[in-house]
Amino acid sequence: MLLVLLVACSPQAPIIIYVTPTHEAEIASVPTDVPTLLPPTETPIVPTETPTLTETPPPVVPTGPTNTPLGAVIGGDYTLPPTSTPVPSVTPPPPTEGPTLEPSQIPPTVPSTVPPTSGPQPTALPNLDPARMGIQLDPNLDQNDWNKALDSIANLGVKWLKVQISWKQLQPNSPDELSVDFRRLEIYLETANQKGLDILISVAKAPAWARSNQTEDGPPDDPNTLAHFINLMMQEFGQHLDAIEVWNEPNLSREWQGQPLNGASYMKLLMPSYNAINAYSERMKTDPKEPRAVPLMIITAGLAPTSDNADVGSRDDRSFLQEMYNAGLAKLPDIYVGIHPYGWGNPPDSTCCQMSQDRGWDDNPHFFFLDNVNAFHDIMVKNGHSGSKLFATEFGYATWDRFPGDPPQPWMAYNDRMSQGTYLIRAFQMAQSMDFMGPVILWNLNVANKVTITNHDEMAAYSITFPGDQCNLNLDSGNRTERPAYWMIYDAVRPDVQLPSYCN
Repeated sequence: MLLVLLVACSPQAPIIIYVTPTHEAEIASVPTDVPTLLPPTETPIVPTETPTLTETPPPVVPTGPTNTPLGAVIGGDYTLPPTSTPVPSVTPPPPTEGPTLEPSQIPPTVPSTVPPTSGPQPTALPNLDPARMGIQLDPNLDQNDWNKALDSIANLGVKWLKVQISWKQLQPNSPDELSVDFRRLEIYLETANQKGLDILISVAKAPAWARSNQTEDGPPDDPNTLAHFINLMMQEFGQHLDAIEVWNEPNLSREWQGQPLNGASYMKLLMPSYNAINAYSERMKTDPKEPRAVPLMIITAGLAPTSDNADVGSRDDRSFLQEMYNAGLAKLPDIYVGIHPYGWGNPPDSTCCQMSQDRGWDDNPHFFFLDNVNAFHDIMVKNGHSGSKLFATEFGYATWDRFPGDPPQPWMAYNDRMSQGTYLIRAFQMAQSMDFMGPVILWNLNVANKVTITNHDEMAAYSITFPGDQCNLNLDSGNRTERPAYWMIYDAVRPDVQLPSYCN
């Protein structure tokens, strides 16, 4: 069982999952040849008996991918920052799509000399259902690194894989284009499907040919063009998919340029795609080659937990969701409601405003995991939609513990790396106790690399692996090692395993 602890410090595949727009230079860095589909590598078998610490075995260092920094894929920077453009200091960027603060609400910067608050130390972790847990990966990898990343997820033990798809990257030129990136994604998803993972794709970022407004990112002028693209994906690799999220954080103008920033506008985009996905599922029931018994799950775009702010370009997520209901969302009984319930530095059990309000980021319900979840559920019930469930397509806790320099955002100093892990486990446990919550997807596995850490990119703070060896940071290492959160999740989804430590 000593091997369990050894695996706890094994390198992981570096994956950058930017929810921000993919820059042309970044796309150019992706291999241009369509990779050959290879059989997935075997997932290492990890002993399940309880390890002991009676002796120190020699380190096991499996071959790991090189720590190559990758660029943004899609999504908001909440899973990542907006673009990689620095946000003005007058408006601190929240974790993934967090509330917008007025200048008077911004707390003073926390100096690096202030140690992070220690979090609770778990004794026995809960037995969590891995079928309701997942993590997000960036597909902009070569096939070798993609396979290693899948092995890391298989070792972690969660069931769901989320891939966020940049429509403009897959179809830069025309509506019927099957680009090299399109075919590569098809191969990667087939490989993931062979691993037994449930696959959620999130589709966003219309290509230039589908938009008259070329500012930042946004939806197509004609919602039917998105439905056409989703139809094309389902035709080519729908058999590998389990769920589709239609767009990402449309309550942020950087993701919704060219259309009114409200829920009714989003519903106009959603409906053609919703109908197309359901039609596909209906056809597949009687497919002569491979009938599909379970229909594809359809999820509304996860909304950024944020308040109204005209300067930043954000619409309050609660108001946005109510506008979606005003436009007919409750008429869709088989849809999941997407949510991004980040918690900043506040424990998942806490609600606003129980913390000491002199520290900051604790005086607004948008900063609290439980407040975010409860607010969305209350709106669903109010609108007669209680038969549907929430699907957390993005969520996490950030920490800069053991990373050099000041954290990218002062509130990140509130969480040390043990807090990150225990908060994540508790949030998963709470979600699984709620009958209205579906799966919860963690952001992210391994965005922390030499570039993101050196540049103090807040995305690195959410990562549960980082470059290094034996649980220690080494920016020049080609290996990956883990934060305690990784091994807490590993432990929590295995009833017969109880690790005595988590590399802390």
